[in-house]
Formats: sequence, structure tokens, C-alpha cells
Amino acid sequence: MDRVPALDEPLKKLLGGPTAKVMAEQLDLHTVGDLLHHYPRRYEERGQLTKLAELPLDEDVTVVAQVADARVHTFNGGRGQRLEITITDGSGRLQLVFFGRGIHKPHKDLLPGSRAMFAGKVSMFNRRLQLAHPTYAKLSADGDDSADVVDSWAGALIPIYPACKGLESWKIAKAVDAVLPSAQEAADPLPPSLREGRGFVPLPEALLKVHRPHSKDDVEQARQRLKWDEAFVLQVALARRRFADTQLPAVARRPAPDGLLDAFDAKLPFTLTDGQRKVSKEIFDDLATEHPMHRLLQGEVGSGKTMVALRAMLAVVDSGGQAAMLAPTEVLAQQHHRSITEMMGELAEGGMLGGSDLGTKVVLLTGSMGTAARRQALLDLVTGEAGVVIGTHALIEDKVQFHDLGLVVVDEQHRFGVEQRDALRGKGKQPPHLLVMTATPIPRTVAMTVFGDLETSVLDQLPAGRSPIASHVVPAQDKPHFLARAWERVREEVAKGHQAYVVCPRIGDDEDEKKAAKKKSAEDEAEKRPPLAVLDIAEQLRKGPLQGLRVEVLHGRMQPDDKDDVMRRFAAGDVDALVATTVIEVGVNVPNATAMVIMDADRFGVSQLHQLRGRVGRGSAPGLCLLVTEMPEASAARARLNAVAATLDGFELSRIDLEQRREGDVLGQAQSGVRSSLRMLAVIEDEEVIAAAREEAVAVVGQDPDLERLPALRTALDALLDKDREQYLDKG
Repeated sequence: MDRVPALDEPLKKLLGGPTAKVMAEQLDLHTVGDLLHHYPRRYEERGQLTKLAELPLDEDVTVVAQVADARVHTFNGGRGQRLEITITDGSGRLQLVFFGRGIHKPHKDLLPGSRAMFAGKVSMFNRRLQLAHPTYAKLSADGDDSADVVDSWAGALIPIYPACKGLESWKIAKAVDAVLPSAQEAADPLPPSLREGRGFVPLPEALLKVHRPHSKDDVEQARQRLKWDEAFVLQVALARRRFADTQLPAVARRPAPDGLLDAFDAKLPFTLTDGQRKVSKEIFDDLATEHPMHRLLQGEVGSGKTMVALRAMLAVVDSGGQAAMLAPTEVLAQQHHRSITEMMGELAEGGMLGGSDLGTKVVLLTGSMGTAARRQALLDLVTGEAGVVIGTHALIEDKVQFHDLGLVVVDEQHRFGVEQRDALRGKGKQPPHLLVMTATPIPRTVAMTVFGDLETSVLDQLPAGRSPIASHVVPAQDKPHFLARAWERVREEVAKGHQAYVVCPRIGDDEDEKKAAKKKSAEDEAEKRPPLAVLDIAEQLRKGPLQGLRVEVLHGRMQPDDKDDVMRRFAAGDVDALVATTVIEVGVNVPNATAMVIMDADRFGVSQLHQLRGRVGRGSAPGLCLLVTEMPEASAARARLNAVAATLDGFELSRIDLEQRREGDVLGQAQSGVRSSLRMLAVIEDEEVIAAAREEAVAVVGQDPDLERLPALRTALDALLDKDREQYLDKG
């Protein structure tokens, strides 16, 4: 069945070229259906005012407020004029600024006491929030609003839409009016039994109520219904993928008694934690079945995921198969290779002098290897000589062939798209088992959405020997002496025989500068300096606060050999302070490093900061993490840093992170092959909806895997998955 043509109509036809162009470029809205699903962000009640006190910086906003006072200032010896208007809403005040010839009309319109809707981008000037040259639409003081602005809003609620430059909320509302009649033709993706069983309003009614509600109850009914649509269609997509996977054959892999795994366990210098044992059992049970395992292994930084994965890999080698581990960066692949060979000792030297009879070969495969080494690695894989291979996405290339690939372990899944996972899985004679690892803790609901095609195991204990990490925010702008003290602390740690990381957002070479220069506008110049750079900071530290210490740099544009050399010397203790970009974010393991200073910490995400912090406190000495920022105390960025400093619980931080970002980022394209389709569903708050939708989806797919009896659901699924995604679902 084709999608309903009315909702496929291009906006250009109904709204005209200029408006449609802005909608397409700025808001990614192209068809009538797209605009109908561009929901209001919130609703204003007539006469009730938005809280000016809570305006976000750098965002396009719409506010309803009253003019408190208006003044014209002259500058340049009277040649220039500036109109400053203060508006208020009871919660706070906001400055509006108009310049030059543009001041006459607002000066006449916006008299003290008048009310209006204002739209513009919130910026900071002289430490005060302001809107420069906002567009505005006057409202009458008694709430009986002027016809041209609010005539389209029949109810008492004014919808406020996510807006953009050149397209204010009220213009979007007018455009929605033009397309609302088409909502009657929206095909309903929910099976009738589900819709009636849960008492949902039909889809056309939900669309009408979300855009033009007469009451808060209308909004609530519409939201519940539209959330369910999103959750259900997404869960059906994932349920179909899981269903397809259960139809695939796989070789059951059971470790041989007294084989490689037993030999490895016998030489371990420590016992596994209860958590590691429990998770290993889940994995081994999956490996023993004749359908491919699809498991997500979540574990805090340092919870011993690599050990669990290595034992699973050895079990597969024991049963005659090969195991591949895919790492996101060369630094990490080399590190995994080093630590796995060290852990295995003579068991990693199969076929070599001094190697164990039970052993196997562990090879490394990365893009920057020399030709000879690469040729040998490829040969070892195709003959089956190498049981374990660790590599970057170089493993996915067509040239790479395996003798019998039985298990794929993907490290740091959030860096890999589904396609890459599938490409590697296609290398087995039959689909190999799949274990995906992440150190970014994922709340249960996100695991059910982003990783809905995987079963989840969680490692939540830290192994013995991990030390606590103290974290502090260092407000460099407000209290410069705190920063001086931070460098003293680094010196103190080095004096005790320890080492430190200093992390910066940028490298600081010419390519960096070119990129930054392109992005800068005049106002950025004044307000935002470029992020601090590795090369500059390293230079300043060598000459200043860390003079006399051995300071080295590490960043992504260095030659692989140089990177490896620096990491090796840092690991050996020959470097006191390593000034680096986030190349050290995942997997770098130097137990002697105890201090971490993150410059411009506000430029990093919450989970990134948590990952970085996990690089210290890996040995017996306690760790110290200092988050340096110039952001003012009241800013959202400072609140985020305070949250990171306040807890070491990654799951708690991932909730904070999610609440602050749009869900669309979490379900990024690379993750799930799903367009940022969540407009109404909030992954954190709507846990019950997602869990219930998952159950319903499993039941529907179980009865009718191809959705032959549910054409409207099939249509919604096609719309959700890009056209070339349907095969991705079937690919398994």
C-alpha cells in the first residue's frame, strides 16, 4: 500500500516556495506529513507568561511578555541610535535591543504596559541575556487578542513551535493551519485492537488536538497517543529485526574441557568478581545455542569487560572457531592487543617456540600497518592460524577473510553504525555470535530503544584494586587562584611518583585553525574564544606551572608510530604529564596515572567527561579529576559539571546527560538506522510506554512477522526506516 498521498504532498505546493525553502533547510520539513509531526514545544495560556528566568542561551525562543520600559540611546556623537526595551513576565526581565533605522516602528508599537509575543535568539551581552532585533506580534492587553496573530488559535492555548531564524512560531502555526485538513487522511499505524484496548483517540484527532487544543486535556490525550505511535513503530522495527535473527542458523560454540579457556583461567592471578561470573554464564549459554547471540555488555569504566570478552573469545577458539574484536581507534586496538597478549602470556604464542600447545595466535590488524605485517596477519586469519584478531574498521574491508569466524566483539558500540556491525558479521560461513561492549552506561529505556535488537548484560561491580576518584570543578574565570592550585596538585602527584593527563578540546595546528576560522562570525569573535588547544597548553605548561617536568603531547593527527611511542613511554613512566585530545577517552590503561585535568571541561559532554575521568584511579592510589571551566556560576554548563563532580555513578550521569540533550541525539542515525524519529517520546520519562510498546510489538510480530494484515503499520515502518533500511532489517 502506498503512503497516503495527501501527507506526501510537498510543502512548496501549499505554502509557496520561500516558506517551504526555510522549512526544508532549517527544520528538515519537506512534506505535509513532516509538518503535521512538527509538534508544539509547549503552549502559552492567554495572559499567562513564559518564565523569562529560564531562557536557554543561543536558542531561538518565543516569549509572551509585557513592556516595562523603553529608552533610546545615542552613540557615535549622536549619529547612531539604539532602542533598548525591557520586558518582564513576573519571573524575570529581558532586554530587547533594536539598532539604526529599525528602531522607529518598535518604538511606536512597544509602549510601556503593552503585551506582545517576541521571537529571537537569546544572546549574552555584558553578562545579561538579551534578544537583538527580535520579531514581535502585539497582543491586546485584555487577552482578546488581535485577529491577525491569534485568529488561528481557537482555544485558550497558544501553541509555541520549535522555531528558527526567519520562521517564528506564529508563522509556523499559520503554515500548520494550511495543512491541518490533510490530517484527516493520516493512516493509523496502531492495530485497531491495541488502539481500542488502550482507549487511544484516532490519529487524525490526535494531530488536531496537539496543534489546536482547546484544553490541557486535549494536549494530554494527543501526546499519549503520539508517544505510543513513536514507541510502537520503533519497537516493531526492532522486534522484526530480533525475529529475523532468531531464524538465522549459527554454529553452537562450546569450550573444550581442559582446553585453552581452562588453561587461561588456571593462570589468572586473581578470581573473577561475582558479576563477571554471572555475565560470563549468560554469554556462554548464548554461545552454546544454534542461533546467533546478540548481546550488549554494559559495564562501568574499569569493571573488567575486556576480561569477560576475552574469555568468551577463548571459548570460541576452543571450539574450533575464530574471534574478532573491533575497536574504534588504532590507539585502542593496539592497547587491547597489548593487554590481551600480556594476559594470555605463552597461550598467545600458538605455533611459536616457547608457546603453549593449547595456545593460539593473537594478531593485530589496523589501517596503518606495514605491508609485510599486514600480509602476514591476513594470511594467519584465512588459514585459521590466528584464533583471535584485534583491529579497527580495517577488519571490515573486503580483503579480510576468516577461516571460520565464530564471534565478533564490538568495543564502544556508540562509535559504530549498524552497517559496520553487519559487514563484519557477513564474514562468517554462518552468522557469527555478536557481543557489543560499552562503557557508556545506558539507562534501561535507551537500551530498549537504541539497542533494542540486543539482549543486555550489566557489569556493575568494580574489581578489587580500583581506587576512588575525587572530582572538583575549577572555575578559572571567577577564581584564578584555583587554577594555580590545580597545577600545584599535578606537581604534588608527580613528586609522589605518579603521572597526570591534561585534556584539551583541540589540537591547535593549522588545520584546526582553518576549520575554526570558517565557523566564526563577528559576534562569536567577541563572545567565544576558540577552545583551548593541546599544542598551546603544552607549551604554556612547559614554560610555566609544570616547568622542569617531562611534558609530552598526544593527538589524532600524529603518525601512528609516534602515538604508540608516546603511549608506551607514558605507560613506562618516562612521561610526567601527557597533554592530549580525547584520543585517550576510551581504553587507555596506565595504573600509575592519578591526576586528570580537563581544560574547557564545559566543551565536553557528560558521558565523555565520565569516560575521561575513568582513566585515573586505575591503580592502588586514589585518583583526582579537575574540571577546569571559565563558564559563570549560574550557567547550565556549570550545573552539568557540578553534576559530574558530584557522582561517580555512570548510570546516574547518563540520565542527566539524556535529560539535557534531545533524544534525537541518542538515537542518532549511526545507531539504529532510525531517523531522529522521536519528537514526542522522551526516552527517560516514558519508560512505561516504551516497555509496554515493546511487549505489544513482540506479540504483533510473533503473529504476523511481515505485517501483512497491518498495511498502515507497514507504511509507518517504511517511513521510519529509510528506503534502503528495510533490507537492513531483513539482513539480520
